[in-house]
Amino acid sequence: MLAGELRLGGVDCVVLEREAVPVDQSRALGFTARTIEVFDQRGLLPRFGGFGTIDMGHFGGVGLDYREVEGGSYGAKAVPQSLTVAVLEKWAEELGARIRRGWEVTEFTEEDKGVVVEARSAEGAQVRVRGAFVVGCDGGRSLVRKRAGVEFPGSDAGVEMSFAEVEGVRVRPRPNGERVAGGMVLCFQQGPERFRVTYYDRAAVPQREVVRPSFEEVAEAWLRLTGEDISAGRPLWVGRFTDASRQAVTYRRGRVLLAGDAAHVHLPIGGQGMSAGVQDAVNLGWKLAAEVQGWAPGGLLDSYHEERHPVGARVLTNTLAQRTLYLSDDAMDPMREVFEELTAYEEVRTHLIGMVTGLDIRYEVGPGDHPLLGRRLPARQLTGPDGTPVEAFTLLHRARGVLLDFTGSTATGGADWADRVDTVAVRCTDTAARELFAGVGAVLVRPDGYVAWVGREGEPLEGLTEALARWFGVPAAA
Repeated sequence: MLAGELRLGGVDCVVLEREAVPVDQSRALGFTARTIEVFDQRGLLPRFGGFGTIDMGHFGGVGLDYREVEGGSYGAKAVPQSLTVAVLEKWAEELGARIRRGWEVTEFTEEDKGVVVEARSAEGAQVRVRGAFVVGCDGGRSLVRKRAGVEFPGSDAGVEMSFAEVEGVRVRPRPNGERVAGGMVLCFQQGPERFRVTYYDRAAVPQREVVRPSFEEVAEAWLRLTGEDISAGRPLWVGRFTDASRQAVTYRRGRVLLAGDAAHVHLPIGGQGMSAGVQDAVNLGWKLAAEVQGWAPGGLLDSYHEERHPVGARVLTNTLAQRTLYLSDDAMDPMREVFEELTAYEEVRTHLIGMVTGLDIRYEVGPGDHPLLGRRLPARQLTGPDGTPVEAFTLLHRARGVLLDFTGSTATGGADWADRVDTVAVRCTDTAARELFAGVGAVLVRPDGYVAWVGREGEPLEGLTEALARWFGVPAAA
């Protein structure tokens, strides 16, 4: 994702990928509602071939209807990670990213004006790559993070869960999980006779090193916990994960940056892990491209850490809270009862849904009190001056800033930044758009889809120049 974003920003980039061939395992089975929007902002959704969304989800096993929040869902349904990787890799290569598979990074050296990365192939060949920056997207055991000396504090594993993707059997689906004597079981149906079964065996003690279980071990535990025999099925993939939760103290140290699992690891609940990584990349991409291109205002690249570190910390917090509700024994029942009582209140439900989906993220973007400030631009159908329909997300396909002009008077306001910001005259002709933009004269949207400035009717230019300078630097002519 980051490679694609950098290419949209006009920056040359190389991806050094240890795996020689793309992943063919399902792994993450979808992504959150906000990540669906992020892919839509780049025009990527059609490449997934169509998928459903999960409306009924949960928070720690307590059921919630995610449609209660506009644009809300528990996420994309049954989209294997292998497909997501394939879609993003093809997109990045089409944009000109150089993806070099089969190269494992072994070391890097930071210099005054760049970094030198060393890597080796499985055959023992060596290569050195020089760049302006290096971004570690290399997972929870990130070599880049370790070599940069970035601390990774948090908690060790206290819970271990095992799973198998199996075909040729029928299993009762349990999409929100089910507490059973001795633990918890979860089951997603992926086809007529294809299931992902996951379980927590309370008697199991997490090992220091996570070792992949055998299918026989999974089948035996599933039979013991549920009474269902899956041993005759054909395992496609088996694995194990824990609730180890850690976060890098900083996402940037000089010319070294971190994204995804290299920056944060946690119990995988609700597709939040991969989704948080994708959103890290979209937040970072345009800022890093601006830095390399030379027009980034002071502090723009540092705002990556300032904005995304709190988001990552909140993911760790909510997954640990869900683990406690989900996996604790009967001693937690009073807490579960109180929690379920609280979800009778709409404000509590929408708070939890916004937290898990990422739809409630709000960045500090500058002065003003409009409800849209710092929040994502929702999908809206607008109309151009000639009556042609204009999809708000379509305007973000090129990962440039967008100035939505509802009055026709702000066109000159963004003209000096035309190399970085597209000014688009639009009107609201449907009810949803009119309600969202009521009293608004113009809206400045960052390349990552978050609103950076709102001009009210009657004073549509007030503060625009300052907002453009804060996020898009000094005009090219100056």
